Amino acid sequence: MPSLLLPEREVHALMRAEHGDPFAVLGPHETRDGLLVRALLPGAQSVAVVHTRTGWPLALLSRQEGSDLFAGLVPAAEALLGYSFQVDWGTHSSRLEDPYRFAFVLGATDVWLLAEGTHLRPWERLGAHLCEMDGVKGVAFAVWAPNARRVSVVGDFNNWDGRRHMMRLRRECGVWEIFAPQLATGDGYEFEILSAQGEVLRKADPFAFSSRLRPETACVVAPLPAPVAMPPGRAAANGRHAPMSIYEVHLGSWRRKNGHEWLDYRDLADTLVPYARDMGFTHIELLPVSEHPFDGSWGYQPIGLYAPTSRFGTPGDFRHLVEAAHAAGLGVILDWVPAHFPTDAHGLGRFDGTALYEYADPREGFHNDWKTFIFNYGRTEVRNYLVGNALYWLERYGVDGLRVDAVASVLYRDYSREPGEWVPNIHGGRENLEAIDFLRRMNQVVGVERPGAITLAEESTSFPGVTRPPEDGGLGFHYKWNMGWMNDTLAYAGIDPVHRKHHHQKITFGLMYAHSENFVLPLSHDEVVHGKGSMFGRMPGDEWQKFAGLRNLYGYLWAYPGKKLLFMGNEFAQVAEWNADRSLDWHLLEQAPHQGMRRLVRDLNNVYRHFPALHELDTERAGFEWLVHDDREQSVFAFVRRARDGSFVVAVCNFTPLPRHGYRLGVPVAGAYREAINTDGTVYGGSGVGNGVVDSEPVPWHGRADSILISVPPLATVMWVLA
Repeated sequence: MPSLLLPEREVHALMRAEHGDPFAVLGPHETRDGLLVRALLPGAQSVAVVHTRTGWPLALLSRQEGSDLFAGLVPAAEALLGYSFQVDWGTHSSRLEDPYRFAFVLGATDVWLLAEGTHLRPWERLGAHLCEMDGVKGVAFAVWAPNARRVSVVGDFNNWDGRRHMMRLRRECGVWEIFAPQLATGDGYEFEILSAQGEVLRKADPFAFSSRLRPETACVVAPLPAPVAMPPGRAAANGRHAPMSIYEVHLGSWRRKNGHEWLDYRDLADTLVPYARDMGFTHIELLPVSEHPFDGSWGYQPIGLYAPTSRFGTPGDFRHLVEAAHAAGLGVILDWVPAHFPTDAHGLGRFDGTALYEYADPREGFHNDWKTFIFNYGRTEVRNYLVGNALYWLERYGVDGLRVDAVASVLYRDYSREPGEWVPNIHGGRENLEAIDFLRRMNQVVGVERPGAITLAEESTSFPGVTRPPEDGGLGFHYKWNMGWMNDTLAYAGIDPVHRKHHHQKITFGLMYAHSENFVLPLSHDEVVHGKGSMFGRMPGDEWQKFAGLRNLYGYLWAYPGKKLLFMGNEFAQVAEWNADRSLDWHLLEQAPHQGMRRLVRDLNNVYRHFPALHELDTERAGFEWLVHDDREQSVFAFVRRARDGSFVVAVCNFTPLPRHGYRLGVPVAGAYREAINTDGTVYGGSGVGNGVVDSEPVPWHGRADSILISVPPLATVMWVLA
């Protein structure tokens, strides 16, 4: 007869949760004399094995002296059909399934692909998955921690005791796994990891689909969201020939209930979505919604990359918000942060006691500015984790695109580092070659697996080919934020108009490279924080000039080649700098100038969408032509925007507070011209300098055979079309 007793060293290892192979000793093991069943149940008074379906007793297990380990021989024929434990805890009894009687969680193909780092959808296997095994419902857990001595899943269901659900290591891929019977949606859990150095770490699940709200750190068992097909027309709406006007939103401070309570995802579906649609925007871009521990990071230091933050509701509620946006004809873009992650103890840092997700050398793996860890893009499993995450949001929540944060910090090893503080690449250069490979891989996977979805790079340098396809040597993004245009334009707009003639090139220089990439023109959240003030506050002059200058800036933005992005509050001239801890100042709309500003943005969006010349050829030189670029003394600019069918819009911008009466402007063709929009209109709060319909004259001007004689309003942009 086999001995029921385990060697003392193994018993101690189990009792101290230091056993690296619990499946070798716990659970059922076939012998010549029957099925040997062992169970480690701390706190149990007695344990009986019973038939799962009938409840008939099969055996009473014996306790190994000095431990909470129970063992006994059970008739194999009955037990192999399914058994469970009837446990007497002294004060009560309960029926438990034995997690050690179930087979592998990962299949052979999954193990192979995970080891290779080519599993397109690792979130289908890693993390916590509701499932049924051998007729028993529960949750299959799997976590990558190759250097751990032991990993357990702990939670409310086992009193957070790391001895109760110690996991099995699949050595081929470094993943620990276990099926935990009887768990259900809503159960909280984390992974308890014993490092090679003997540290006991409590870690959040990198693949958790839901998490509890800070300051709690537990993850929550939740269903894997079902795949979402791309709604009809969305792919075309995301294309570079389509109008794209993006409303950038921080969900926690767009609007609040009673002045201080967050709106939840469903509230936002009922308020934000119709507001953005009414304003004429085509897309909503959300600052990061991945779970994050610190409100003040605005989501840019995420820990739960696969979990919509619980601040605003459940994963199902977030999906409802996306669906509501699509039903209203709006696209949804998520801010996505694969550049770095916070050092919080329950996060990815030193996940199994080693630098697993991050570079080990702090010259590569620690960001001095943000005090965060940097992903190790040279590790196949890490690249697979991030690429899979990009696809997850697109496939499982149906979002239209990802705006990739801080791409410059990913591309360059010396980003924000002094000489000697960074490690060159294998060729001695500053480019992060493995990060470049990661970005190309991510964009390739998105392009193949989710055609019609888009990626947008926040890239602040002149790195070549950001929006060229990977097969042509590019990074493969669909769009790039035009940070150069943004910096030059805001610098120019902040100069006193009397001095602008000395800075004329800040407007003209951008057209030297405007078609080198597929650009988005961003007036984003970054421009209204950290002491920069609001867009309104950046404008020089008295109050009238500030409003006029901001209206002019927006008119120029909507006329200029490139997709548009405006941060919330800018559309009605928020006066105060953005504060993420409170609502926007919606009460300002009680004042006529702020009402006029919002009406202007709505009308600009409608004009932009109505006239193909303002969006079809954003990325092609044929879509832009200068008329006036050298009127330095009067700070007047004029240009033509063209569509594929030859139709056009003429834009005239006056960056001084002096109206220019009797201004002769060359035009593309003879005819009658009317104002499609004039930012100086009285309905917007302007002075009302306008022209109505103007007939061209056969007077050569600006290299054209015909011209019109017009009044150019002060601090205003006027767009002209054929009447």
